[in-house]
Amino acid sequence: MKYSLRTGLCDPEDFWSAFRDMSTFSVKPLDATTWEAFARLVERHNGVWGGCWCMEFHPEGNVRGSDRRQKKECRVRENRAHAALVFQGEDCLGWCQFGSPGELSRIKHLRNYSAGLIKLPDWRITCFFVDRAHRGEGVAEVALVGALNEIARLGGGVVESYPEDVGSRKVSSSFLHNSSISLFERHGFQRVRQIGKNHWVVAKSVPAELLGDSQ
Repeated sequence: MKYSLRTGLCDPEDFWSAFRDMSTFSVKPLDATTWEAFARLVERHNGVWGGCWCMEFHPEGNVRGSDRRQKKECRVRENRAHAALVFQGEDCLGWCQFGSPGELSRIKHLRNYSAGLIKLPDWRITCFFVDRAHRGEGVAEVALVGALNEIARLGGGVVESYPEDVGSRKVSSSFLHNSSISLFERHGFQRVRQIGKNHWVVAKSVPAELLGDSQ
């Protein structure tokens, strides 16, 4: 079974029927077979966010330099980096990064987060990125569902993220690296505690992927 908007674990047709205009999208995990498509997207955007290469939240993410592409590729090929990639045909349009707290240790507002920490989650969702030519098309939504699918396939567990509550403010999507809290709440995440002026810890328990029909 797969995660869906309605029940948490059910057939993915529930998702596609709700978003018919997204039916040309597919989701694949970031791995050795999808690395080149991922890299082409990053290169089209000059490394993303000043050459980040989606390394910022990894333990070594504070080390700047021209070798971040190489470091990311190494992590991917060694299965030490995770993301759900959204495709249209052969083109990668965006992603949702996820991983264990050890894999993604450098979250924003870490001091405030640590001060109120009771127990680490099993998984974190830390970053979204969408090709500038496809923003506003629901790519981030598809990527989030894809990430939850992958988490379910990998055993499930408690998933945390740290989105921004934009309220009525107009905030450019280019600044919402962890997306908005409304996106997560649509998918069953609950607010746990506030860790910044507008940022919250949100969490959801995702069951492991099961065989059989959903209930």
